[in-house]
Amino acid sequence: MNGLGVNAPGEELIRTITWDGVFRGFITLLIGLVIAAVATAITRLYLRARGRVHSSRRVFGRLVFWIIAVLAFSAAMTVVFPSINPVDILGGIGVVSIAAGIAFQTVLGNMFAGIMILARDQFRVGDQVQVGDNAGTITYIYLSSTSIRRFDGQLVVIPNTLMHSGEVIVQTGFETIRARVVIDIATNADLAKAKNTAIAAMDSVECVLHDPAPTAYYLEVGTETVSLELLFWSGSTRLESREATDAVIFAVLEAMRREEIPLATTGLEALRGHSAQLQQSQISARSPENGNND
Repeated sequence: MNGLGVNAPGEELIRTITWDGVFRGFITLLIGLVIAAVATAITRLYLRARGRVHSSRRVFGRLVFWIIAVLAFSAAMTVVFPSINPVDILGGIGVVSIAAGIAFQTVLGNMFAGIMILARDQFRVGDQVQVGDNAGTITYIYLSSTSIRRFDGQLVVIPNTLMHSGEVIVQTGFETIRARVVIDIATNADLAKAKNTAIAAMDSVECVLHDPAPTAYYLEVGTETVSLELLFWSGSTRLESREATDAVIFAVLEAMRREEIPLATTGLEALRGHSAQLQQSQISARSPENGNND
């Protein structure tokens, strides 16, 4: 009570608290937490049945739990303090949410981007991806960031806003990818024989898939060279693609040398492709007379 004999709002609020109300509020909160735990378990089981990975199940399970827990806490507060209107509690939560959104817009932006990434499920933990200059294997998808172990062993943590709005090349999005090797042949060579020799050499490589079958096409004609494009399919991981490219280069060069088909001095270019979107890298090699370089 203040100096004028009028009860302060806080005192009136305290006067409304009873032990019975506290007990019923505690029971309400406890029931709400039990419902939240059950809903979380159901959510995770449902996502597991849909084939979602652990990170997706964990994040969405936590979201369901905390949403129900906040609602249960609000309900418990209205039981403990009968004079409090539930609408006032929700309004207060809304004001706090707006203030938090302004103060932590970058963090919340990453969190919402993480929710969208997990909901769309376009790439998962274990996929090999390239984001900008970073290429590697996804090790974990958190709510605000994604961890990638680069092929050189370094750990990269990328904000989910970049993963959501930027270009992400998923190398393992499909089981197989196409690789491309371009070899320059001298114009005085038997072009039909060179093409058939290259196809036969690719077909003999164990890590090259036979369905679709490897093939070859002539691309360009220079002053003294003809460019022969070799196309073949392999497993989608970086190691499988590299091994297939290495084996094809070795097999084709050996076959050309064995059949005495002259190669041009401009050498060899290898480009790794993707089944939906090609991811390119180049490998250069000179003719046997001049040595090899990458």
